[in-house]
Amino acid sequence: MPGTLPEGEPVPFDGSLPKTATESYGGRPFGVYVHIPFCRTRCGYCDFNTYTANELGGGASQAAYPDLVKQEIDLAAKVLPAGQATVSTVFFGGGTPTLLPPEQLGGILRRIDAAFGLAENAEVTVEANPESVDAASLEHLREQGVTRVSFGMQSSAPHVLRVLDRQHQPGRPEKCVKWAREAGFEHVSLDLIYGTPGESDDDWRRSIAAALGAGPDHISGYALIVEEGTRLAARVRRGELTPPDDDAMADRYLIADDMLGAAGFTWYEISNWAKSDQARCWHNMLYWTGGDWWGFGPGAHSHVGGTRWWNVRHPAAYASRLTAGRSPAQAREVLTAAERRMEEIMLRARLVEGVPVALLTPAALSYAERTVASPLLDPSAFADGRVVLTRAGRLLADAVIRDLTDLPG
Repeated sequence: MPGTLPEGEPVPFDGSLPKTATESYGGRPFGVYVHIPFCRTRCGYCDFNTYTANELGGGASQAAYPDLVKQEIDLAAKVLPAGQATVSTVFFGGGTPTLLPPEQLGGILRRIDAAFGLAENAEVTVEANPESVDAASLEHLREQGVTRVSFGMQSSAPHVLRVLDRQHQPGRPEKCVKWAREAGFEHVSLDLIYGTPGESDDDWRRSIAAALGAGPDHISGYALIVEEGTRLAARVRRGELTPPDDDAMADRYLIADDMLGAAGFTWYEISNWAKSDQARCWHNMLYWTGGDWWGFGPGAHSHVGGTRWWNVRHPAAYASRLTAGRSPAQAREVLTAAERRMEEIMLRARLVEGVPVALLTPAALSYAERTVASPLLDPSAFADGRVVLTRAGRLLADAVIRDLTDLPG
């Protein structure tokens, strides 16, 4: 099962926020995340806050879930000052959001619009497992106001999909992209995972080629992480599978960057490539550039004006709190100015635009001045007042970012 939430200070019964948060609300872009915690089966590598039907107790039915989310939306509308911000992005994640009928997702979207107002040309993304949609359901999603869809492809190699416990058949994600285009989706993304035990460089090349051949305008490539508590971790621990190799992971990243670049994709975040600026995932950009967002659903995290909070994890506990008329938030923390600056550096350093030099502490600036002579930082960007990772720097991003934020090694 997923890990525990962090500790923090108590949240008021009604979910009210500190004055410092509400006073600054509206000064930054505002987004909404909606967590759909249901999956038909649990993938062996997954440690997300998701549940199959057999794992859910009473009060947490899938059928009742949309109304619970609407209750939390109504609560948020009472907490946040009215008319201060419209919603620029909405992201339905999971889990498998497309286990809910398109009409129910559309109903949640309409409640968000009624509570806050959707900005003109707001980005509305839905994540989908390829086996959970077809041509008709994608048409219905588009009719409900969804503007962007992201499919979990992971790999085109059958043996890799088996290790990951993925249920879809090779070739299904490509069909989904075709159906999405026919339904009128301008922006379509595919997610890939590299470094799965048993995957070869050629397997990875074929997966990228298959993804490119499908015609998306956005591709994400994530290194496999063996998370404790998952079936994959247990198999690695028993010696059934070989853990991912760091050198092989680096090679796969470079393969992806080469192939995607040759196909007209540009990296804009370490793990994300897009055909154009418009094709970026602007909801994630909101996270990476210090925006505000409210996360609805069990285990969802939120941030407004330097106050961050997180909901109780289990759908039954989430339902119980909302039914009792109280906030589902478990705890919160109010970030200091230094903590906010550190997080801004950590997140912006992952982007192609990089970090403004003005954000750095003297120690971090000294590190950047020394490191710009190495292959890790772009000297021309530094001359323009920004710290930007080179391709070699992206491979060592964690170490570079640690030094930029003055964190201990």
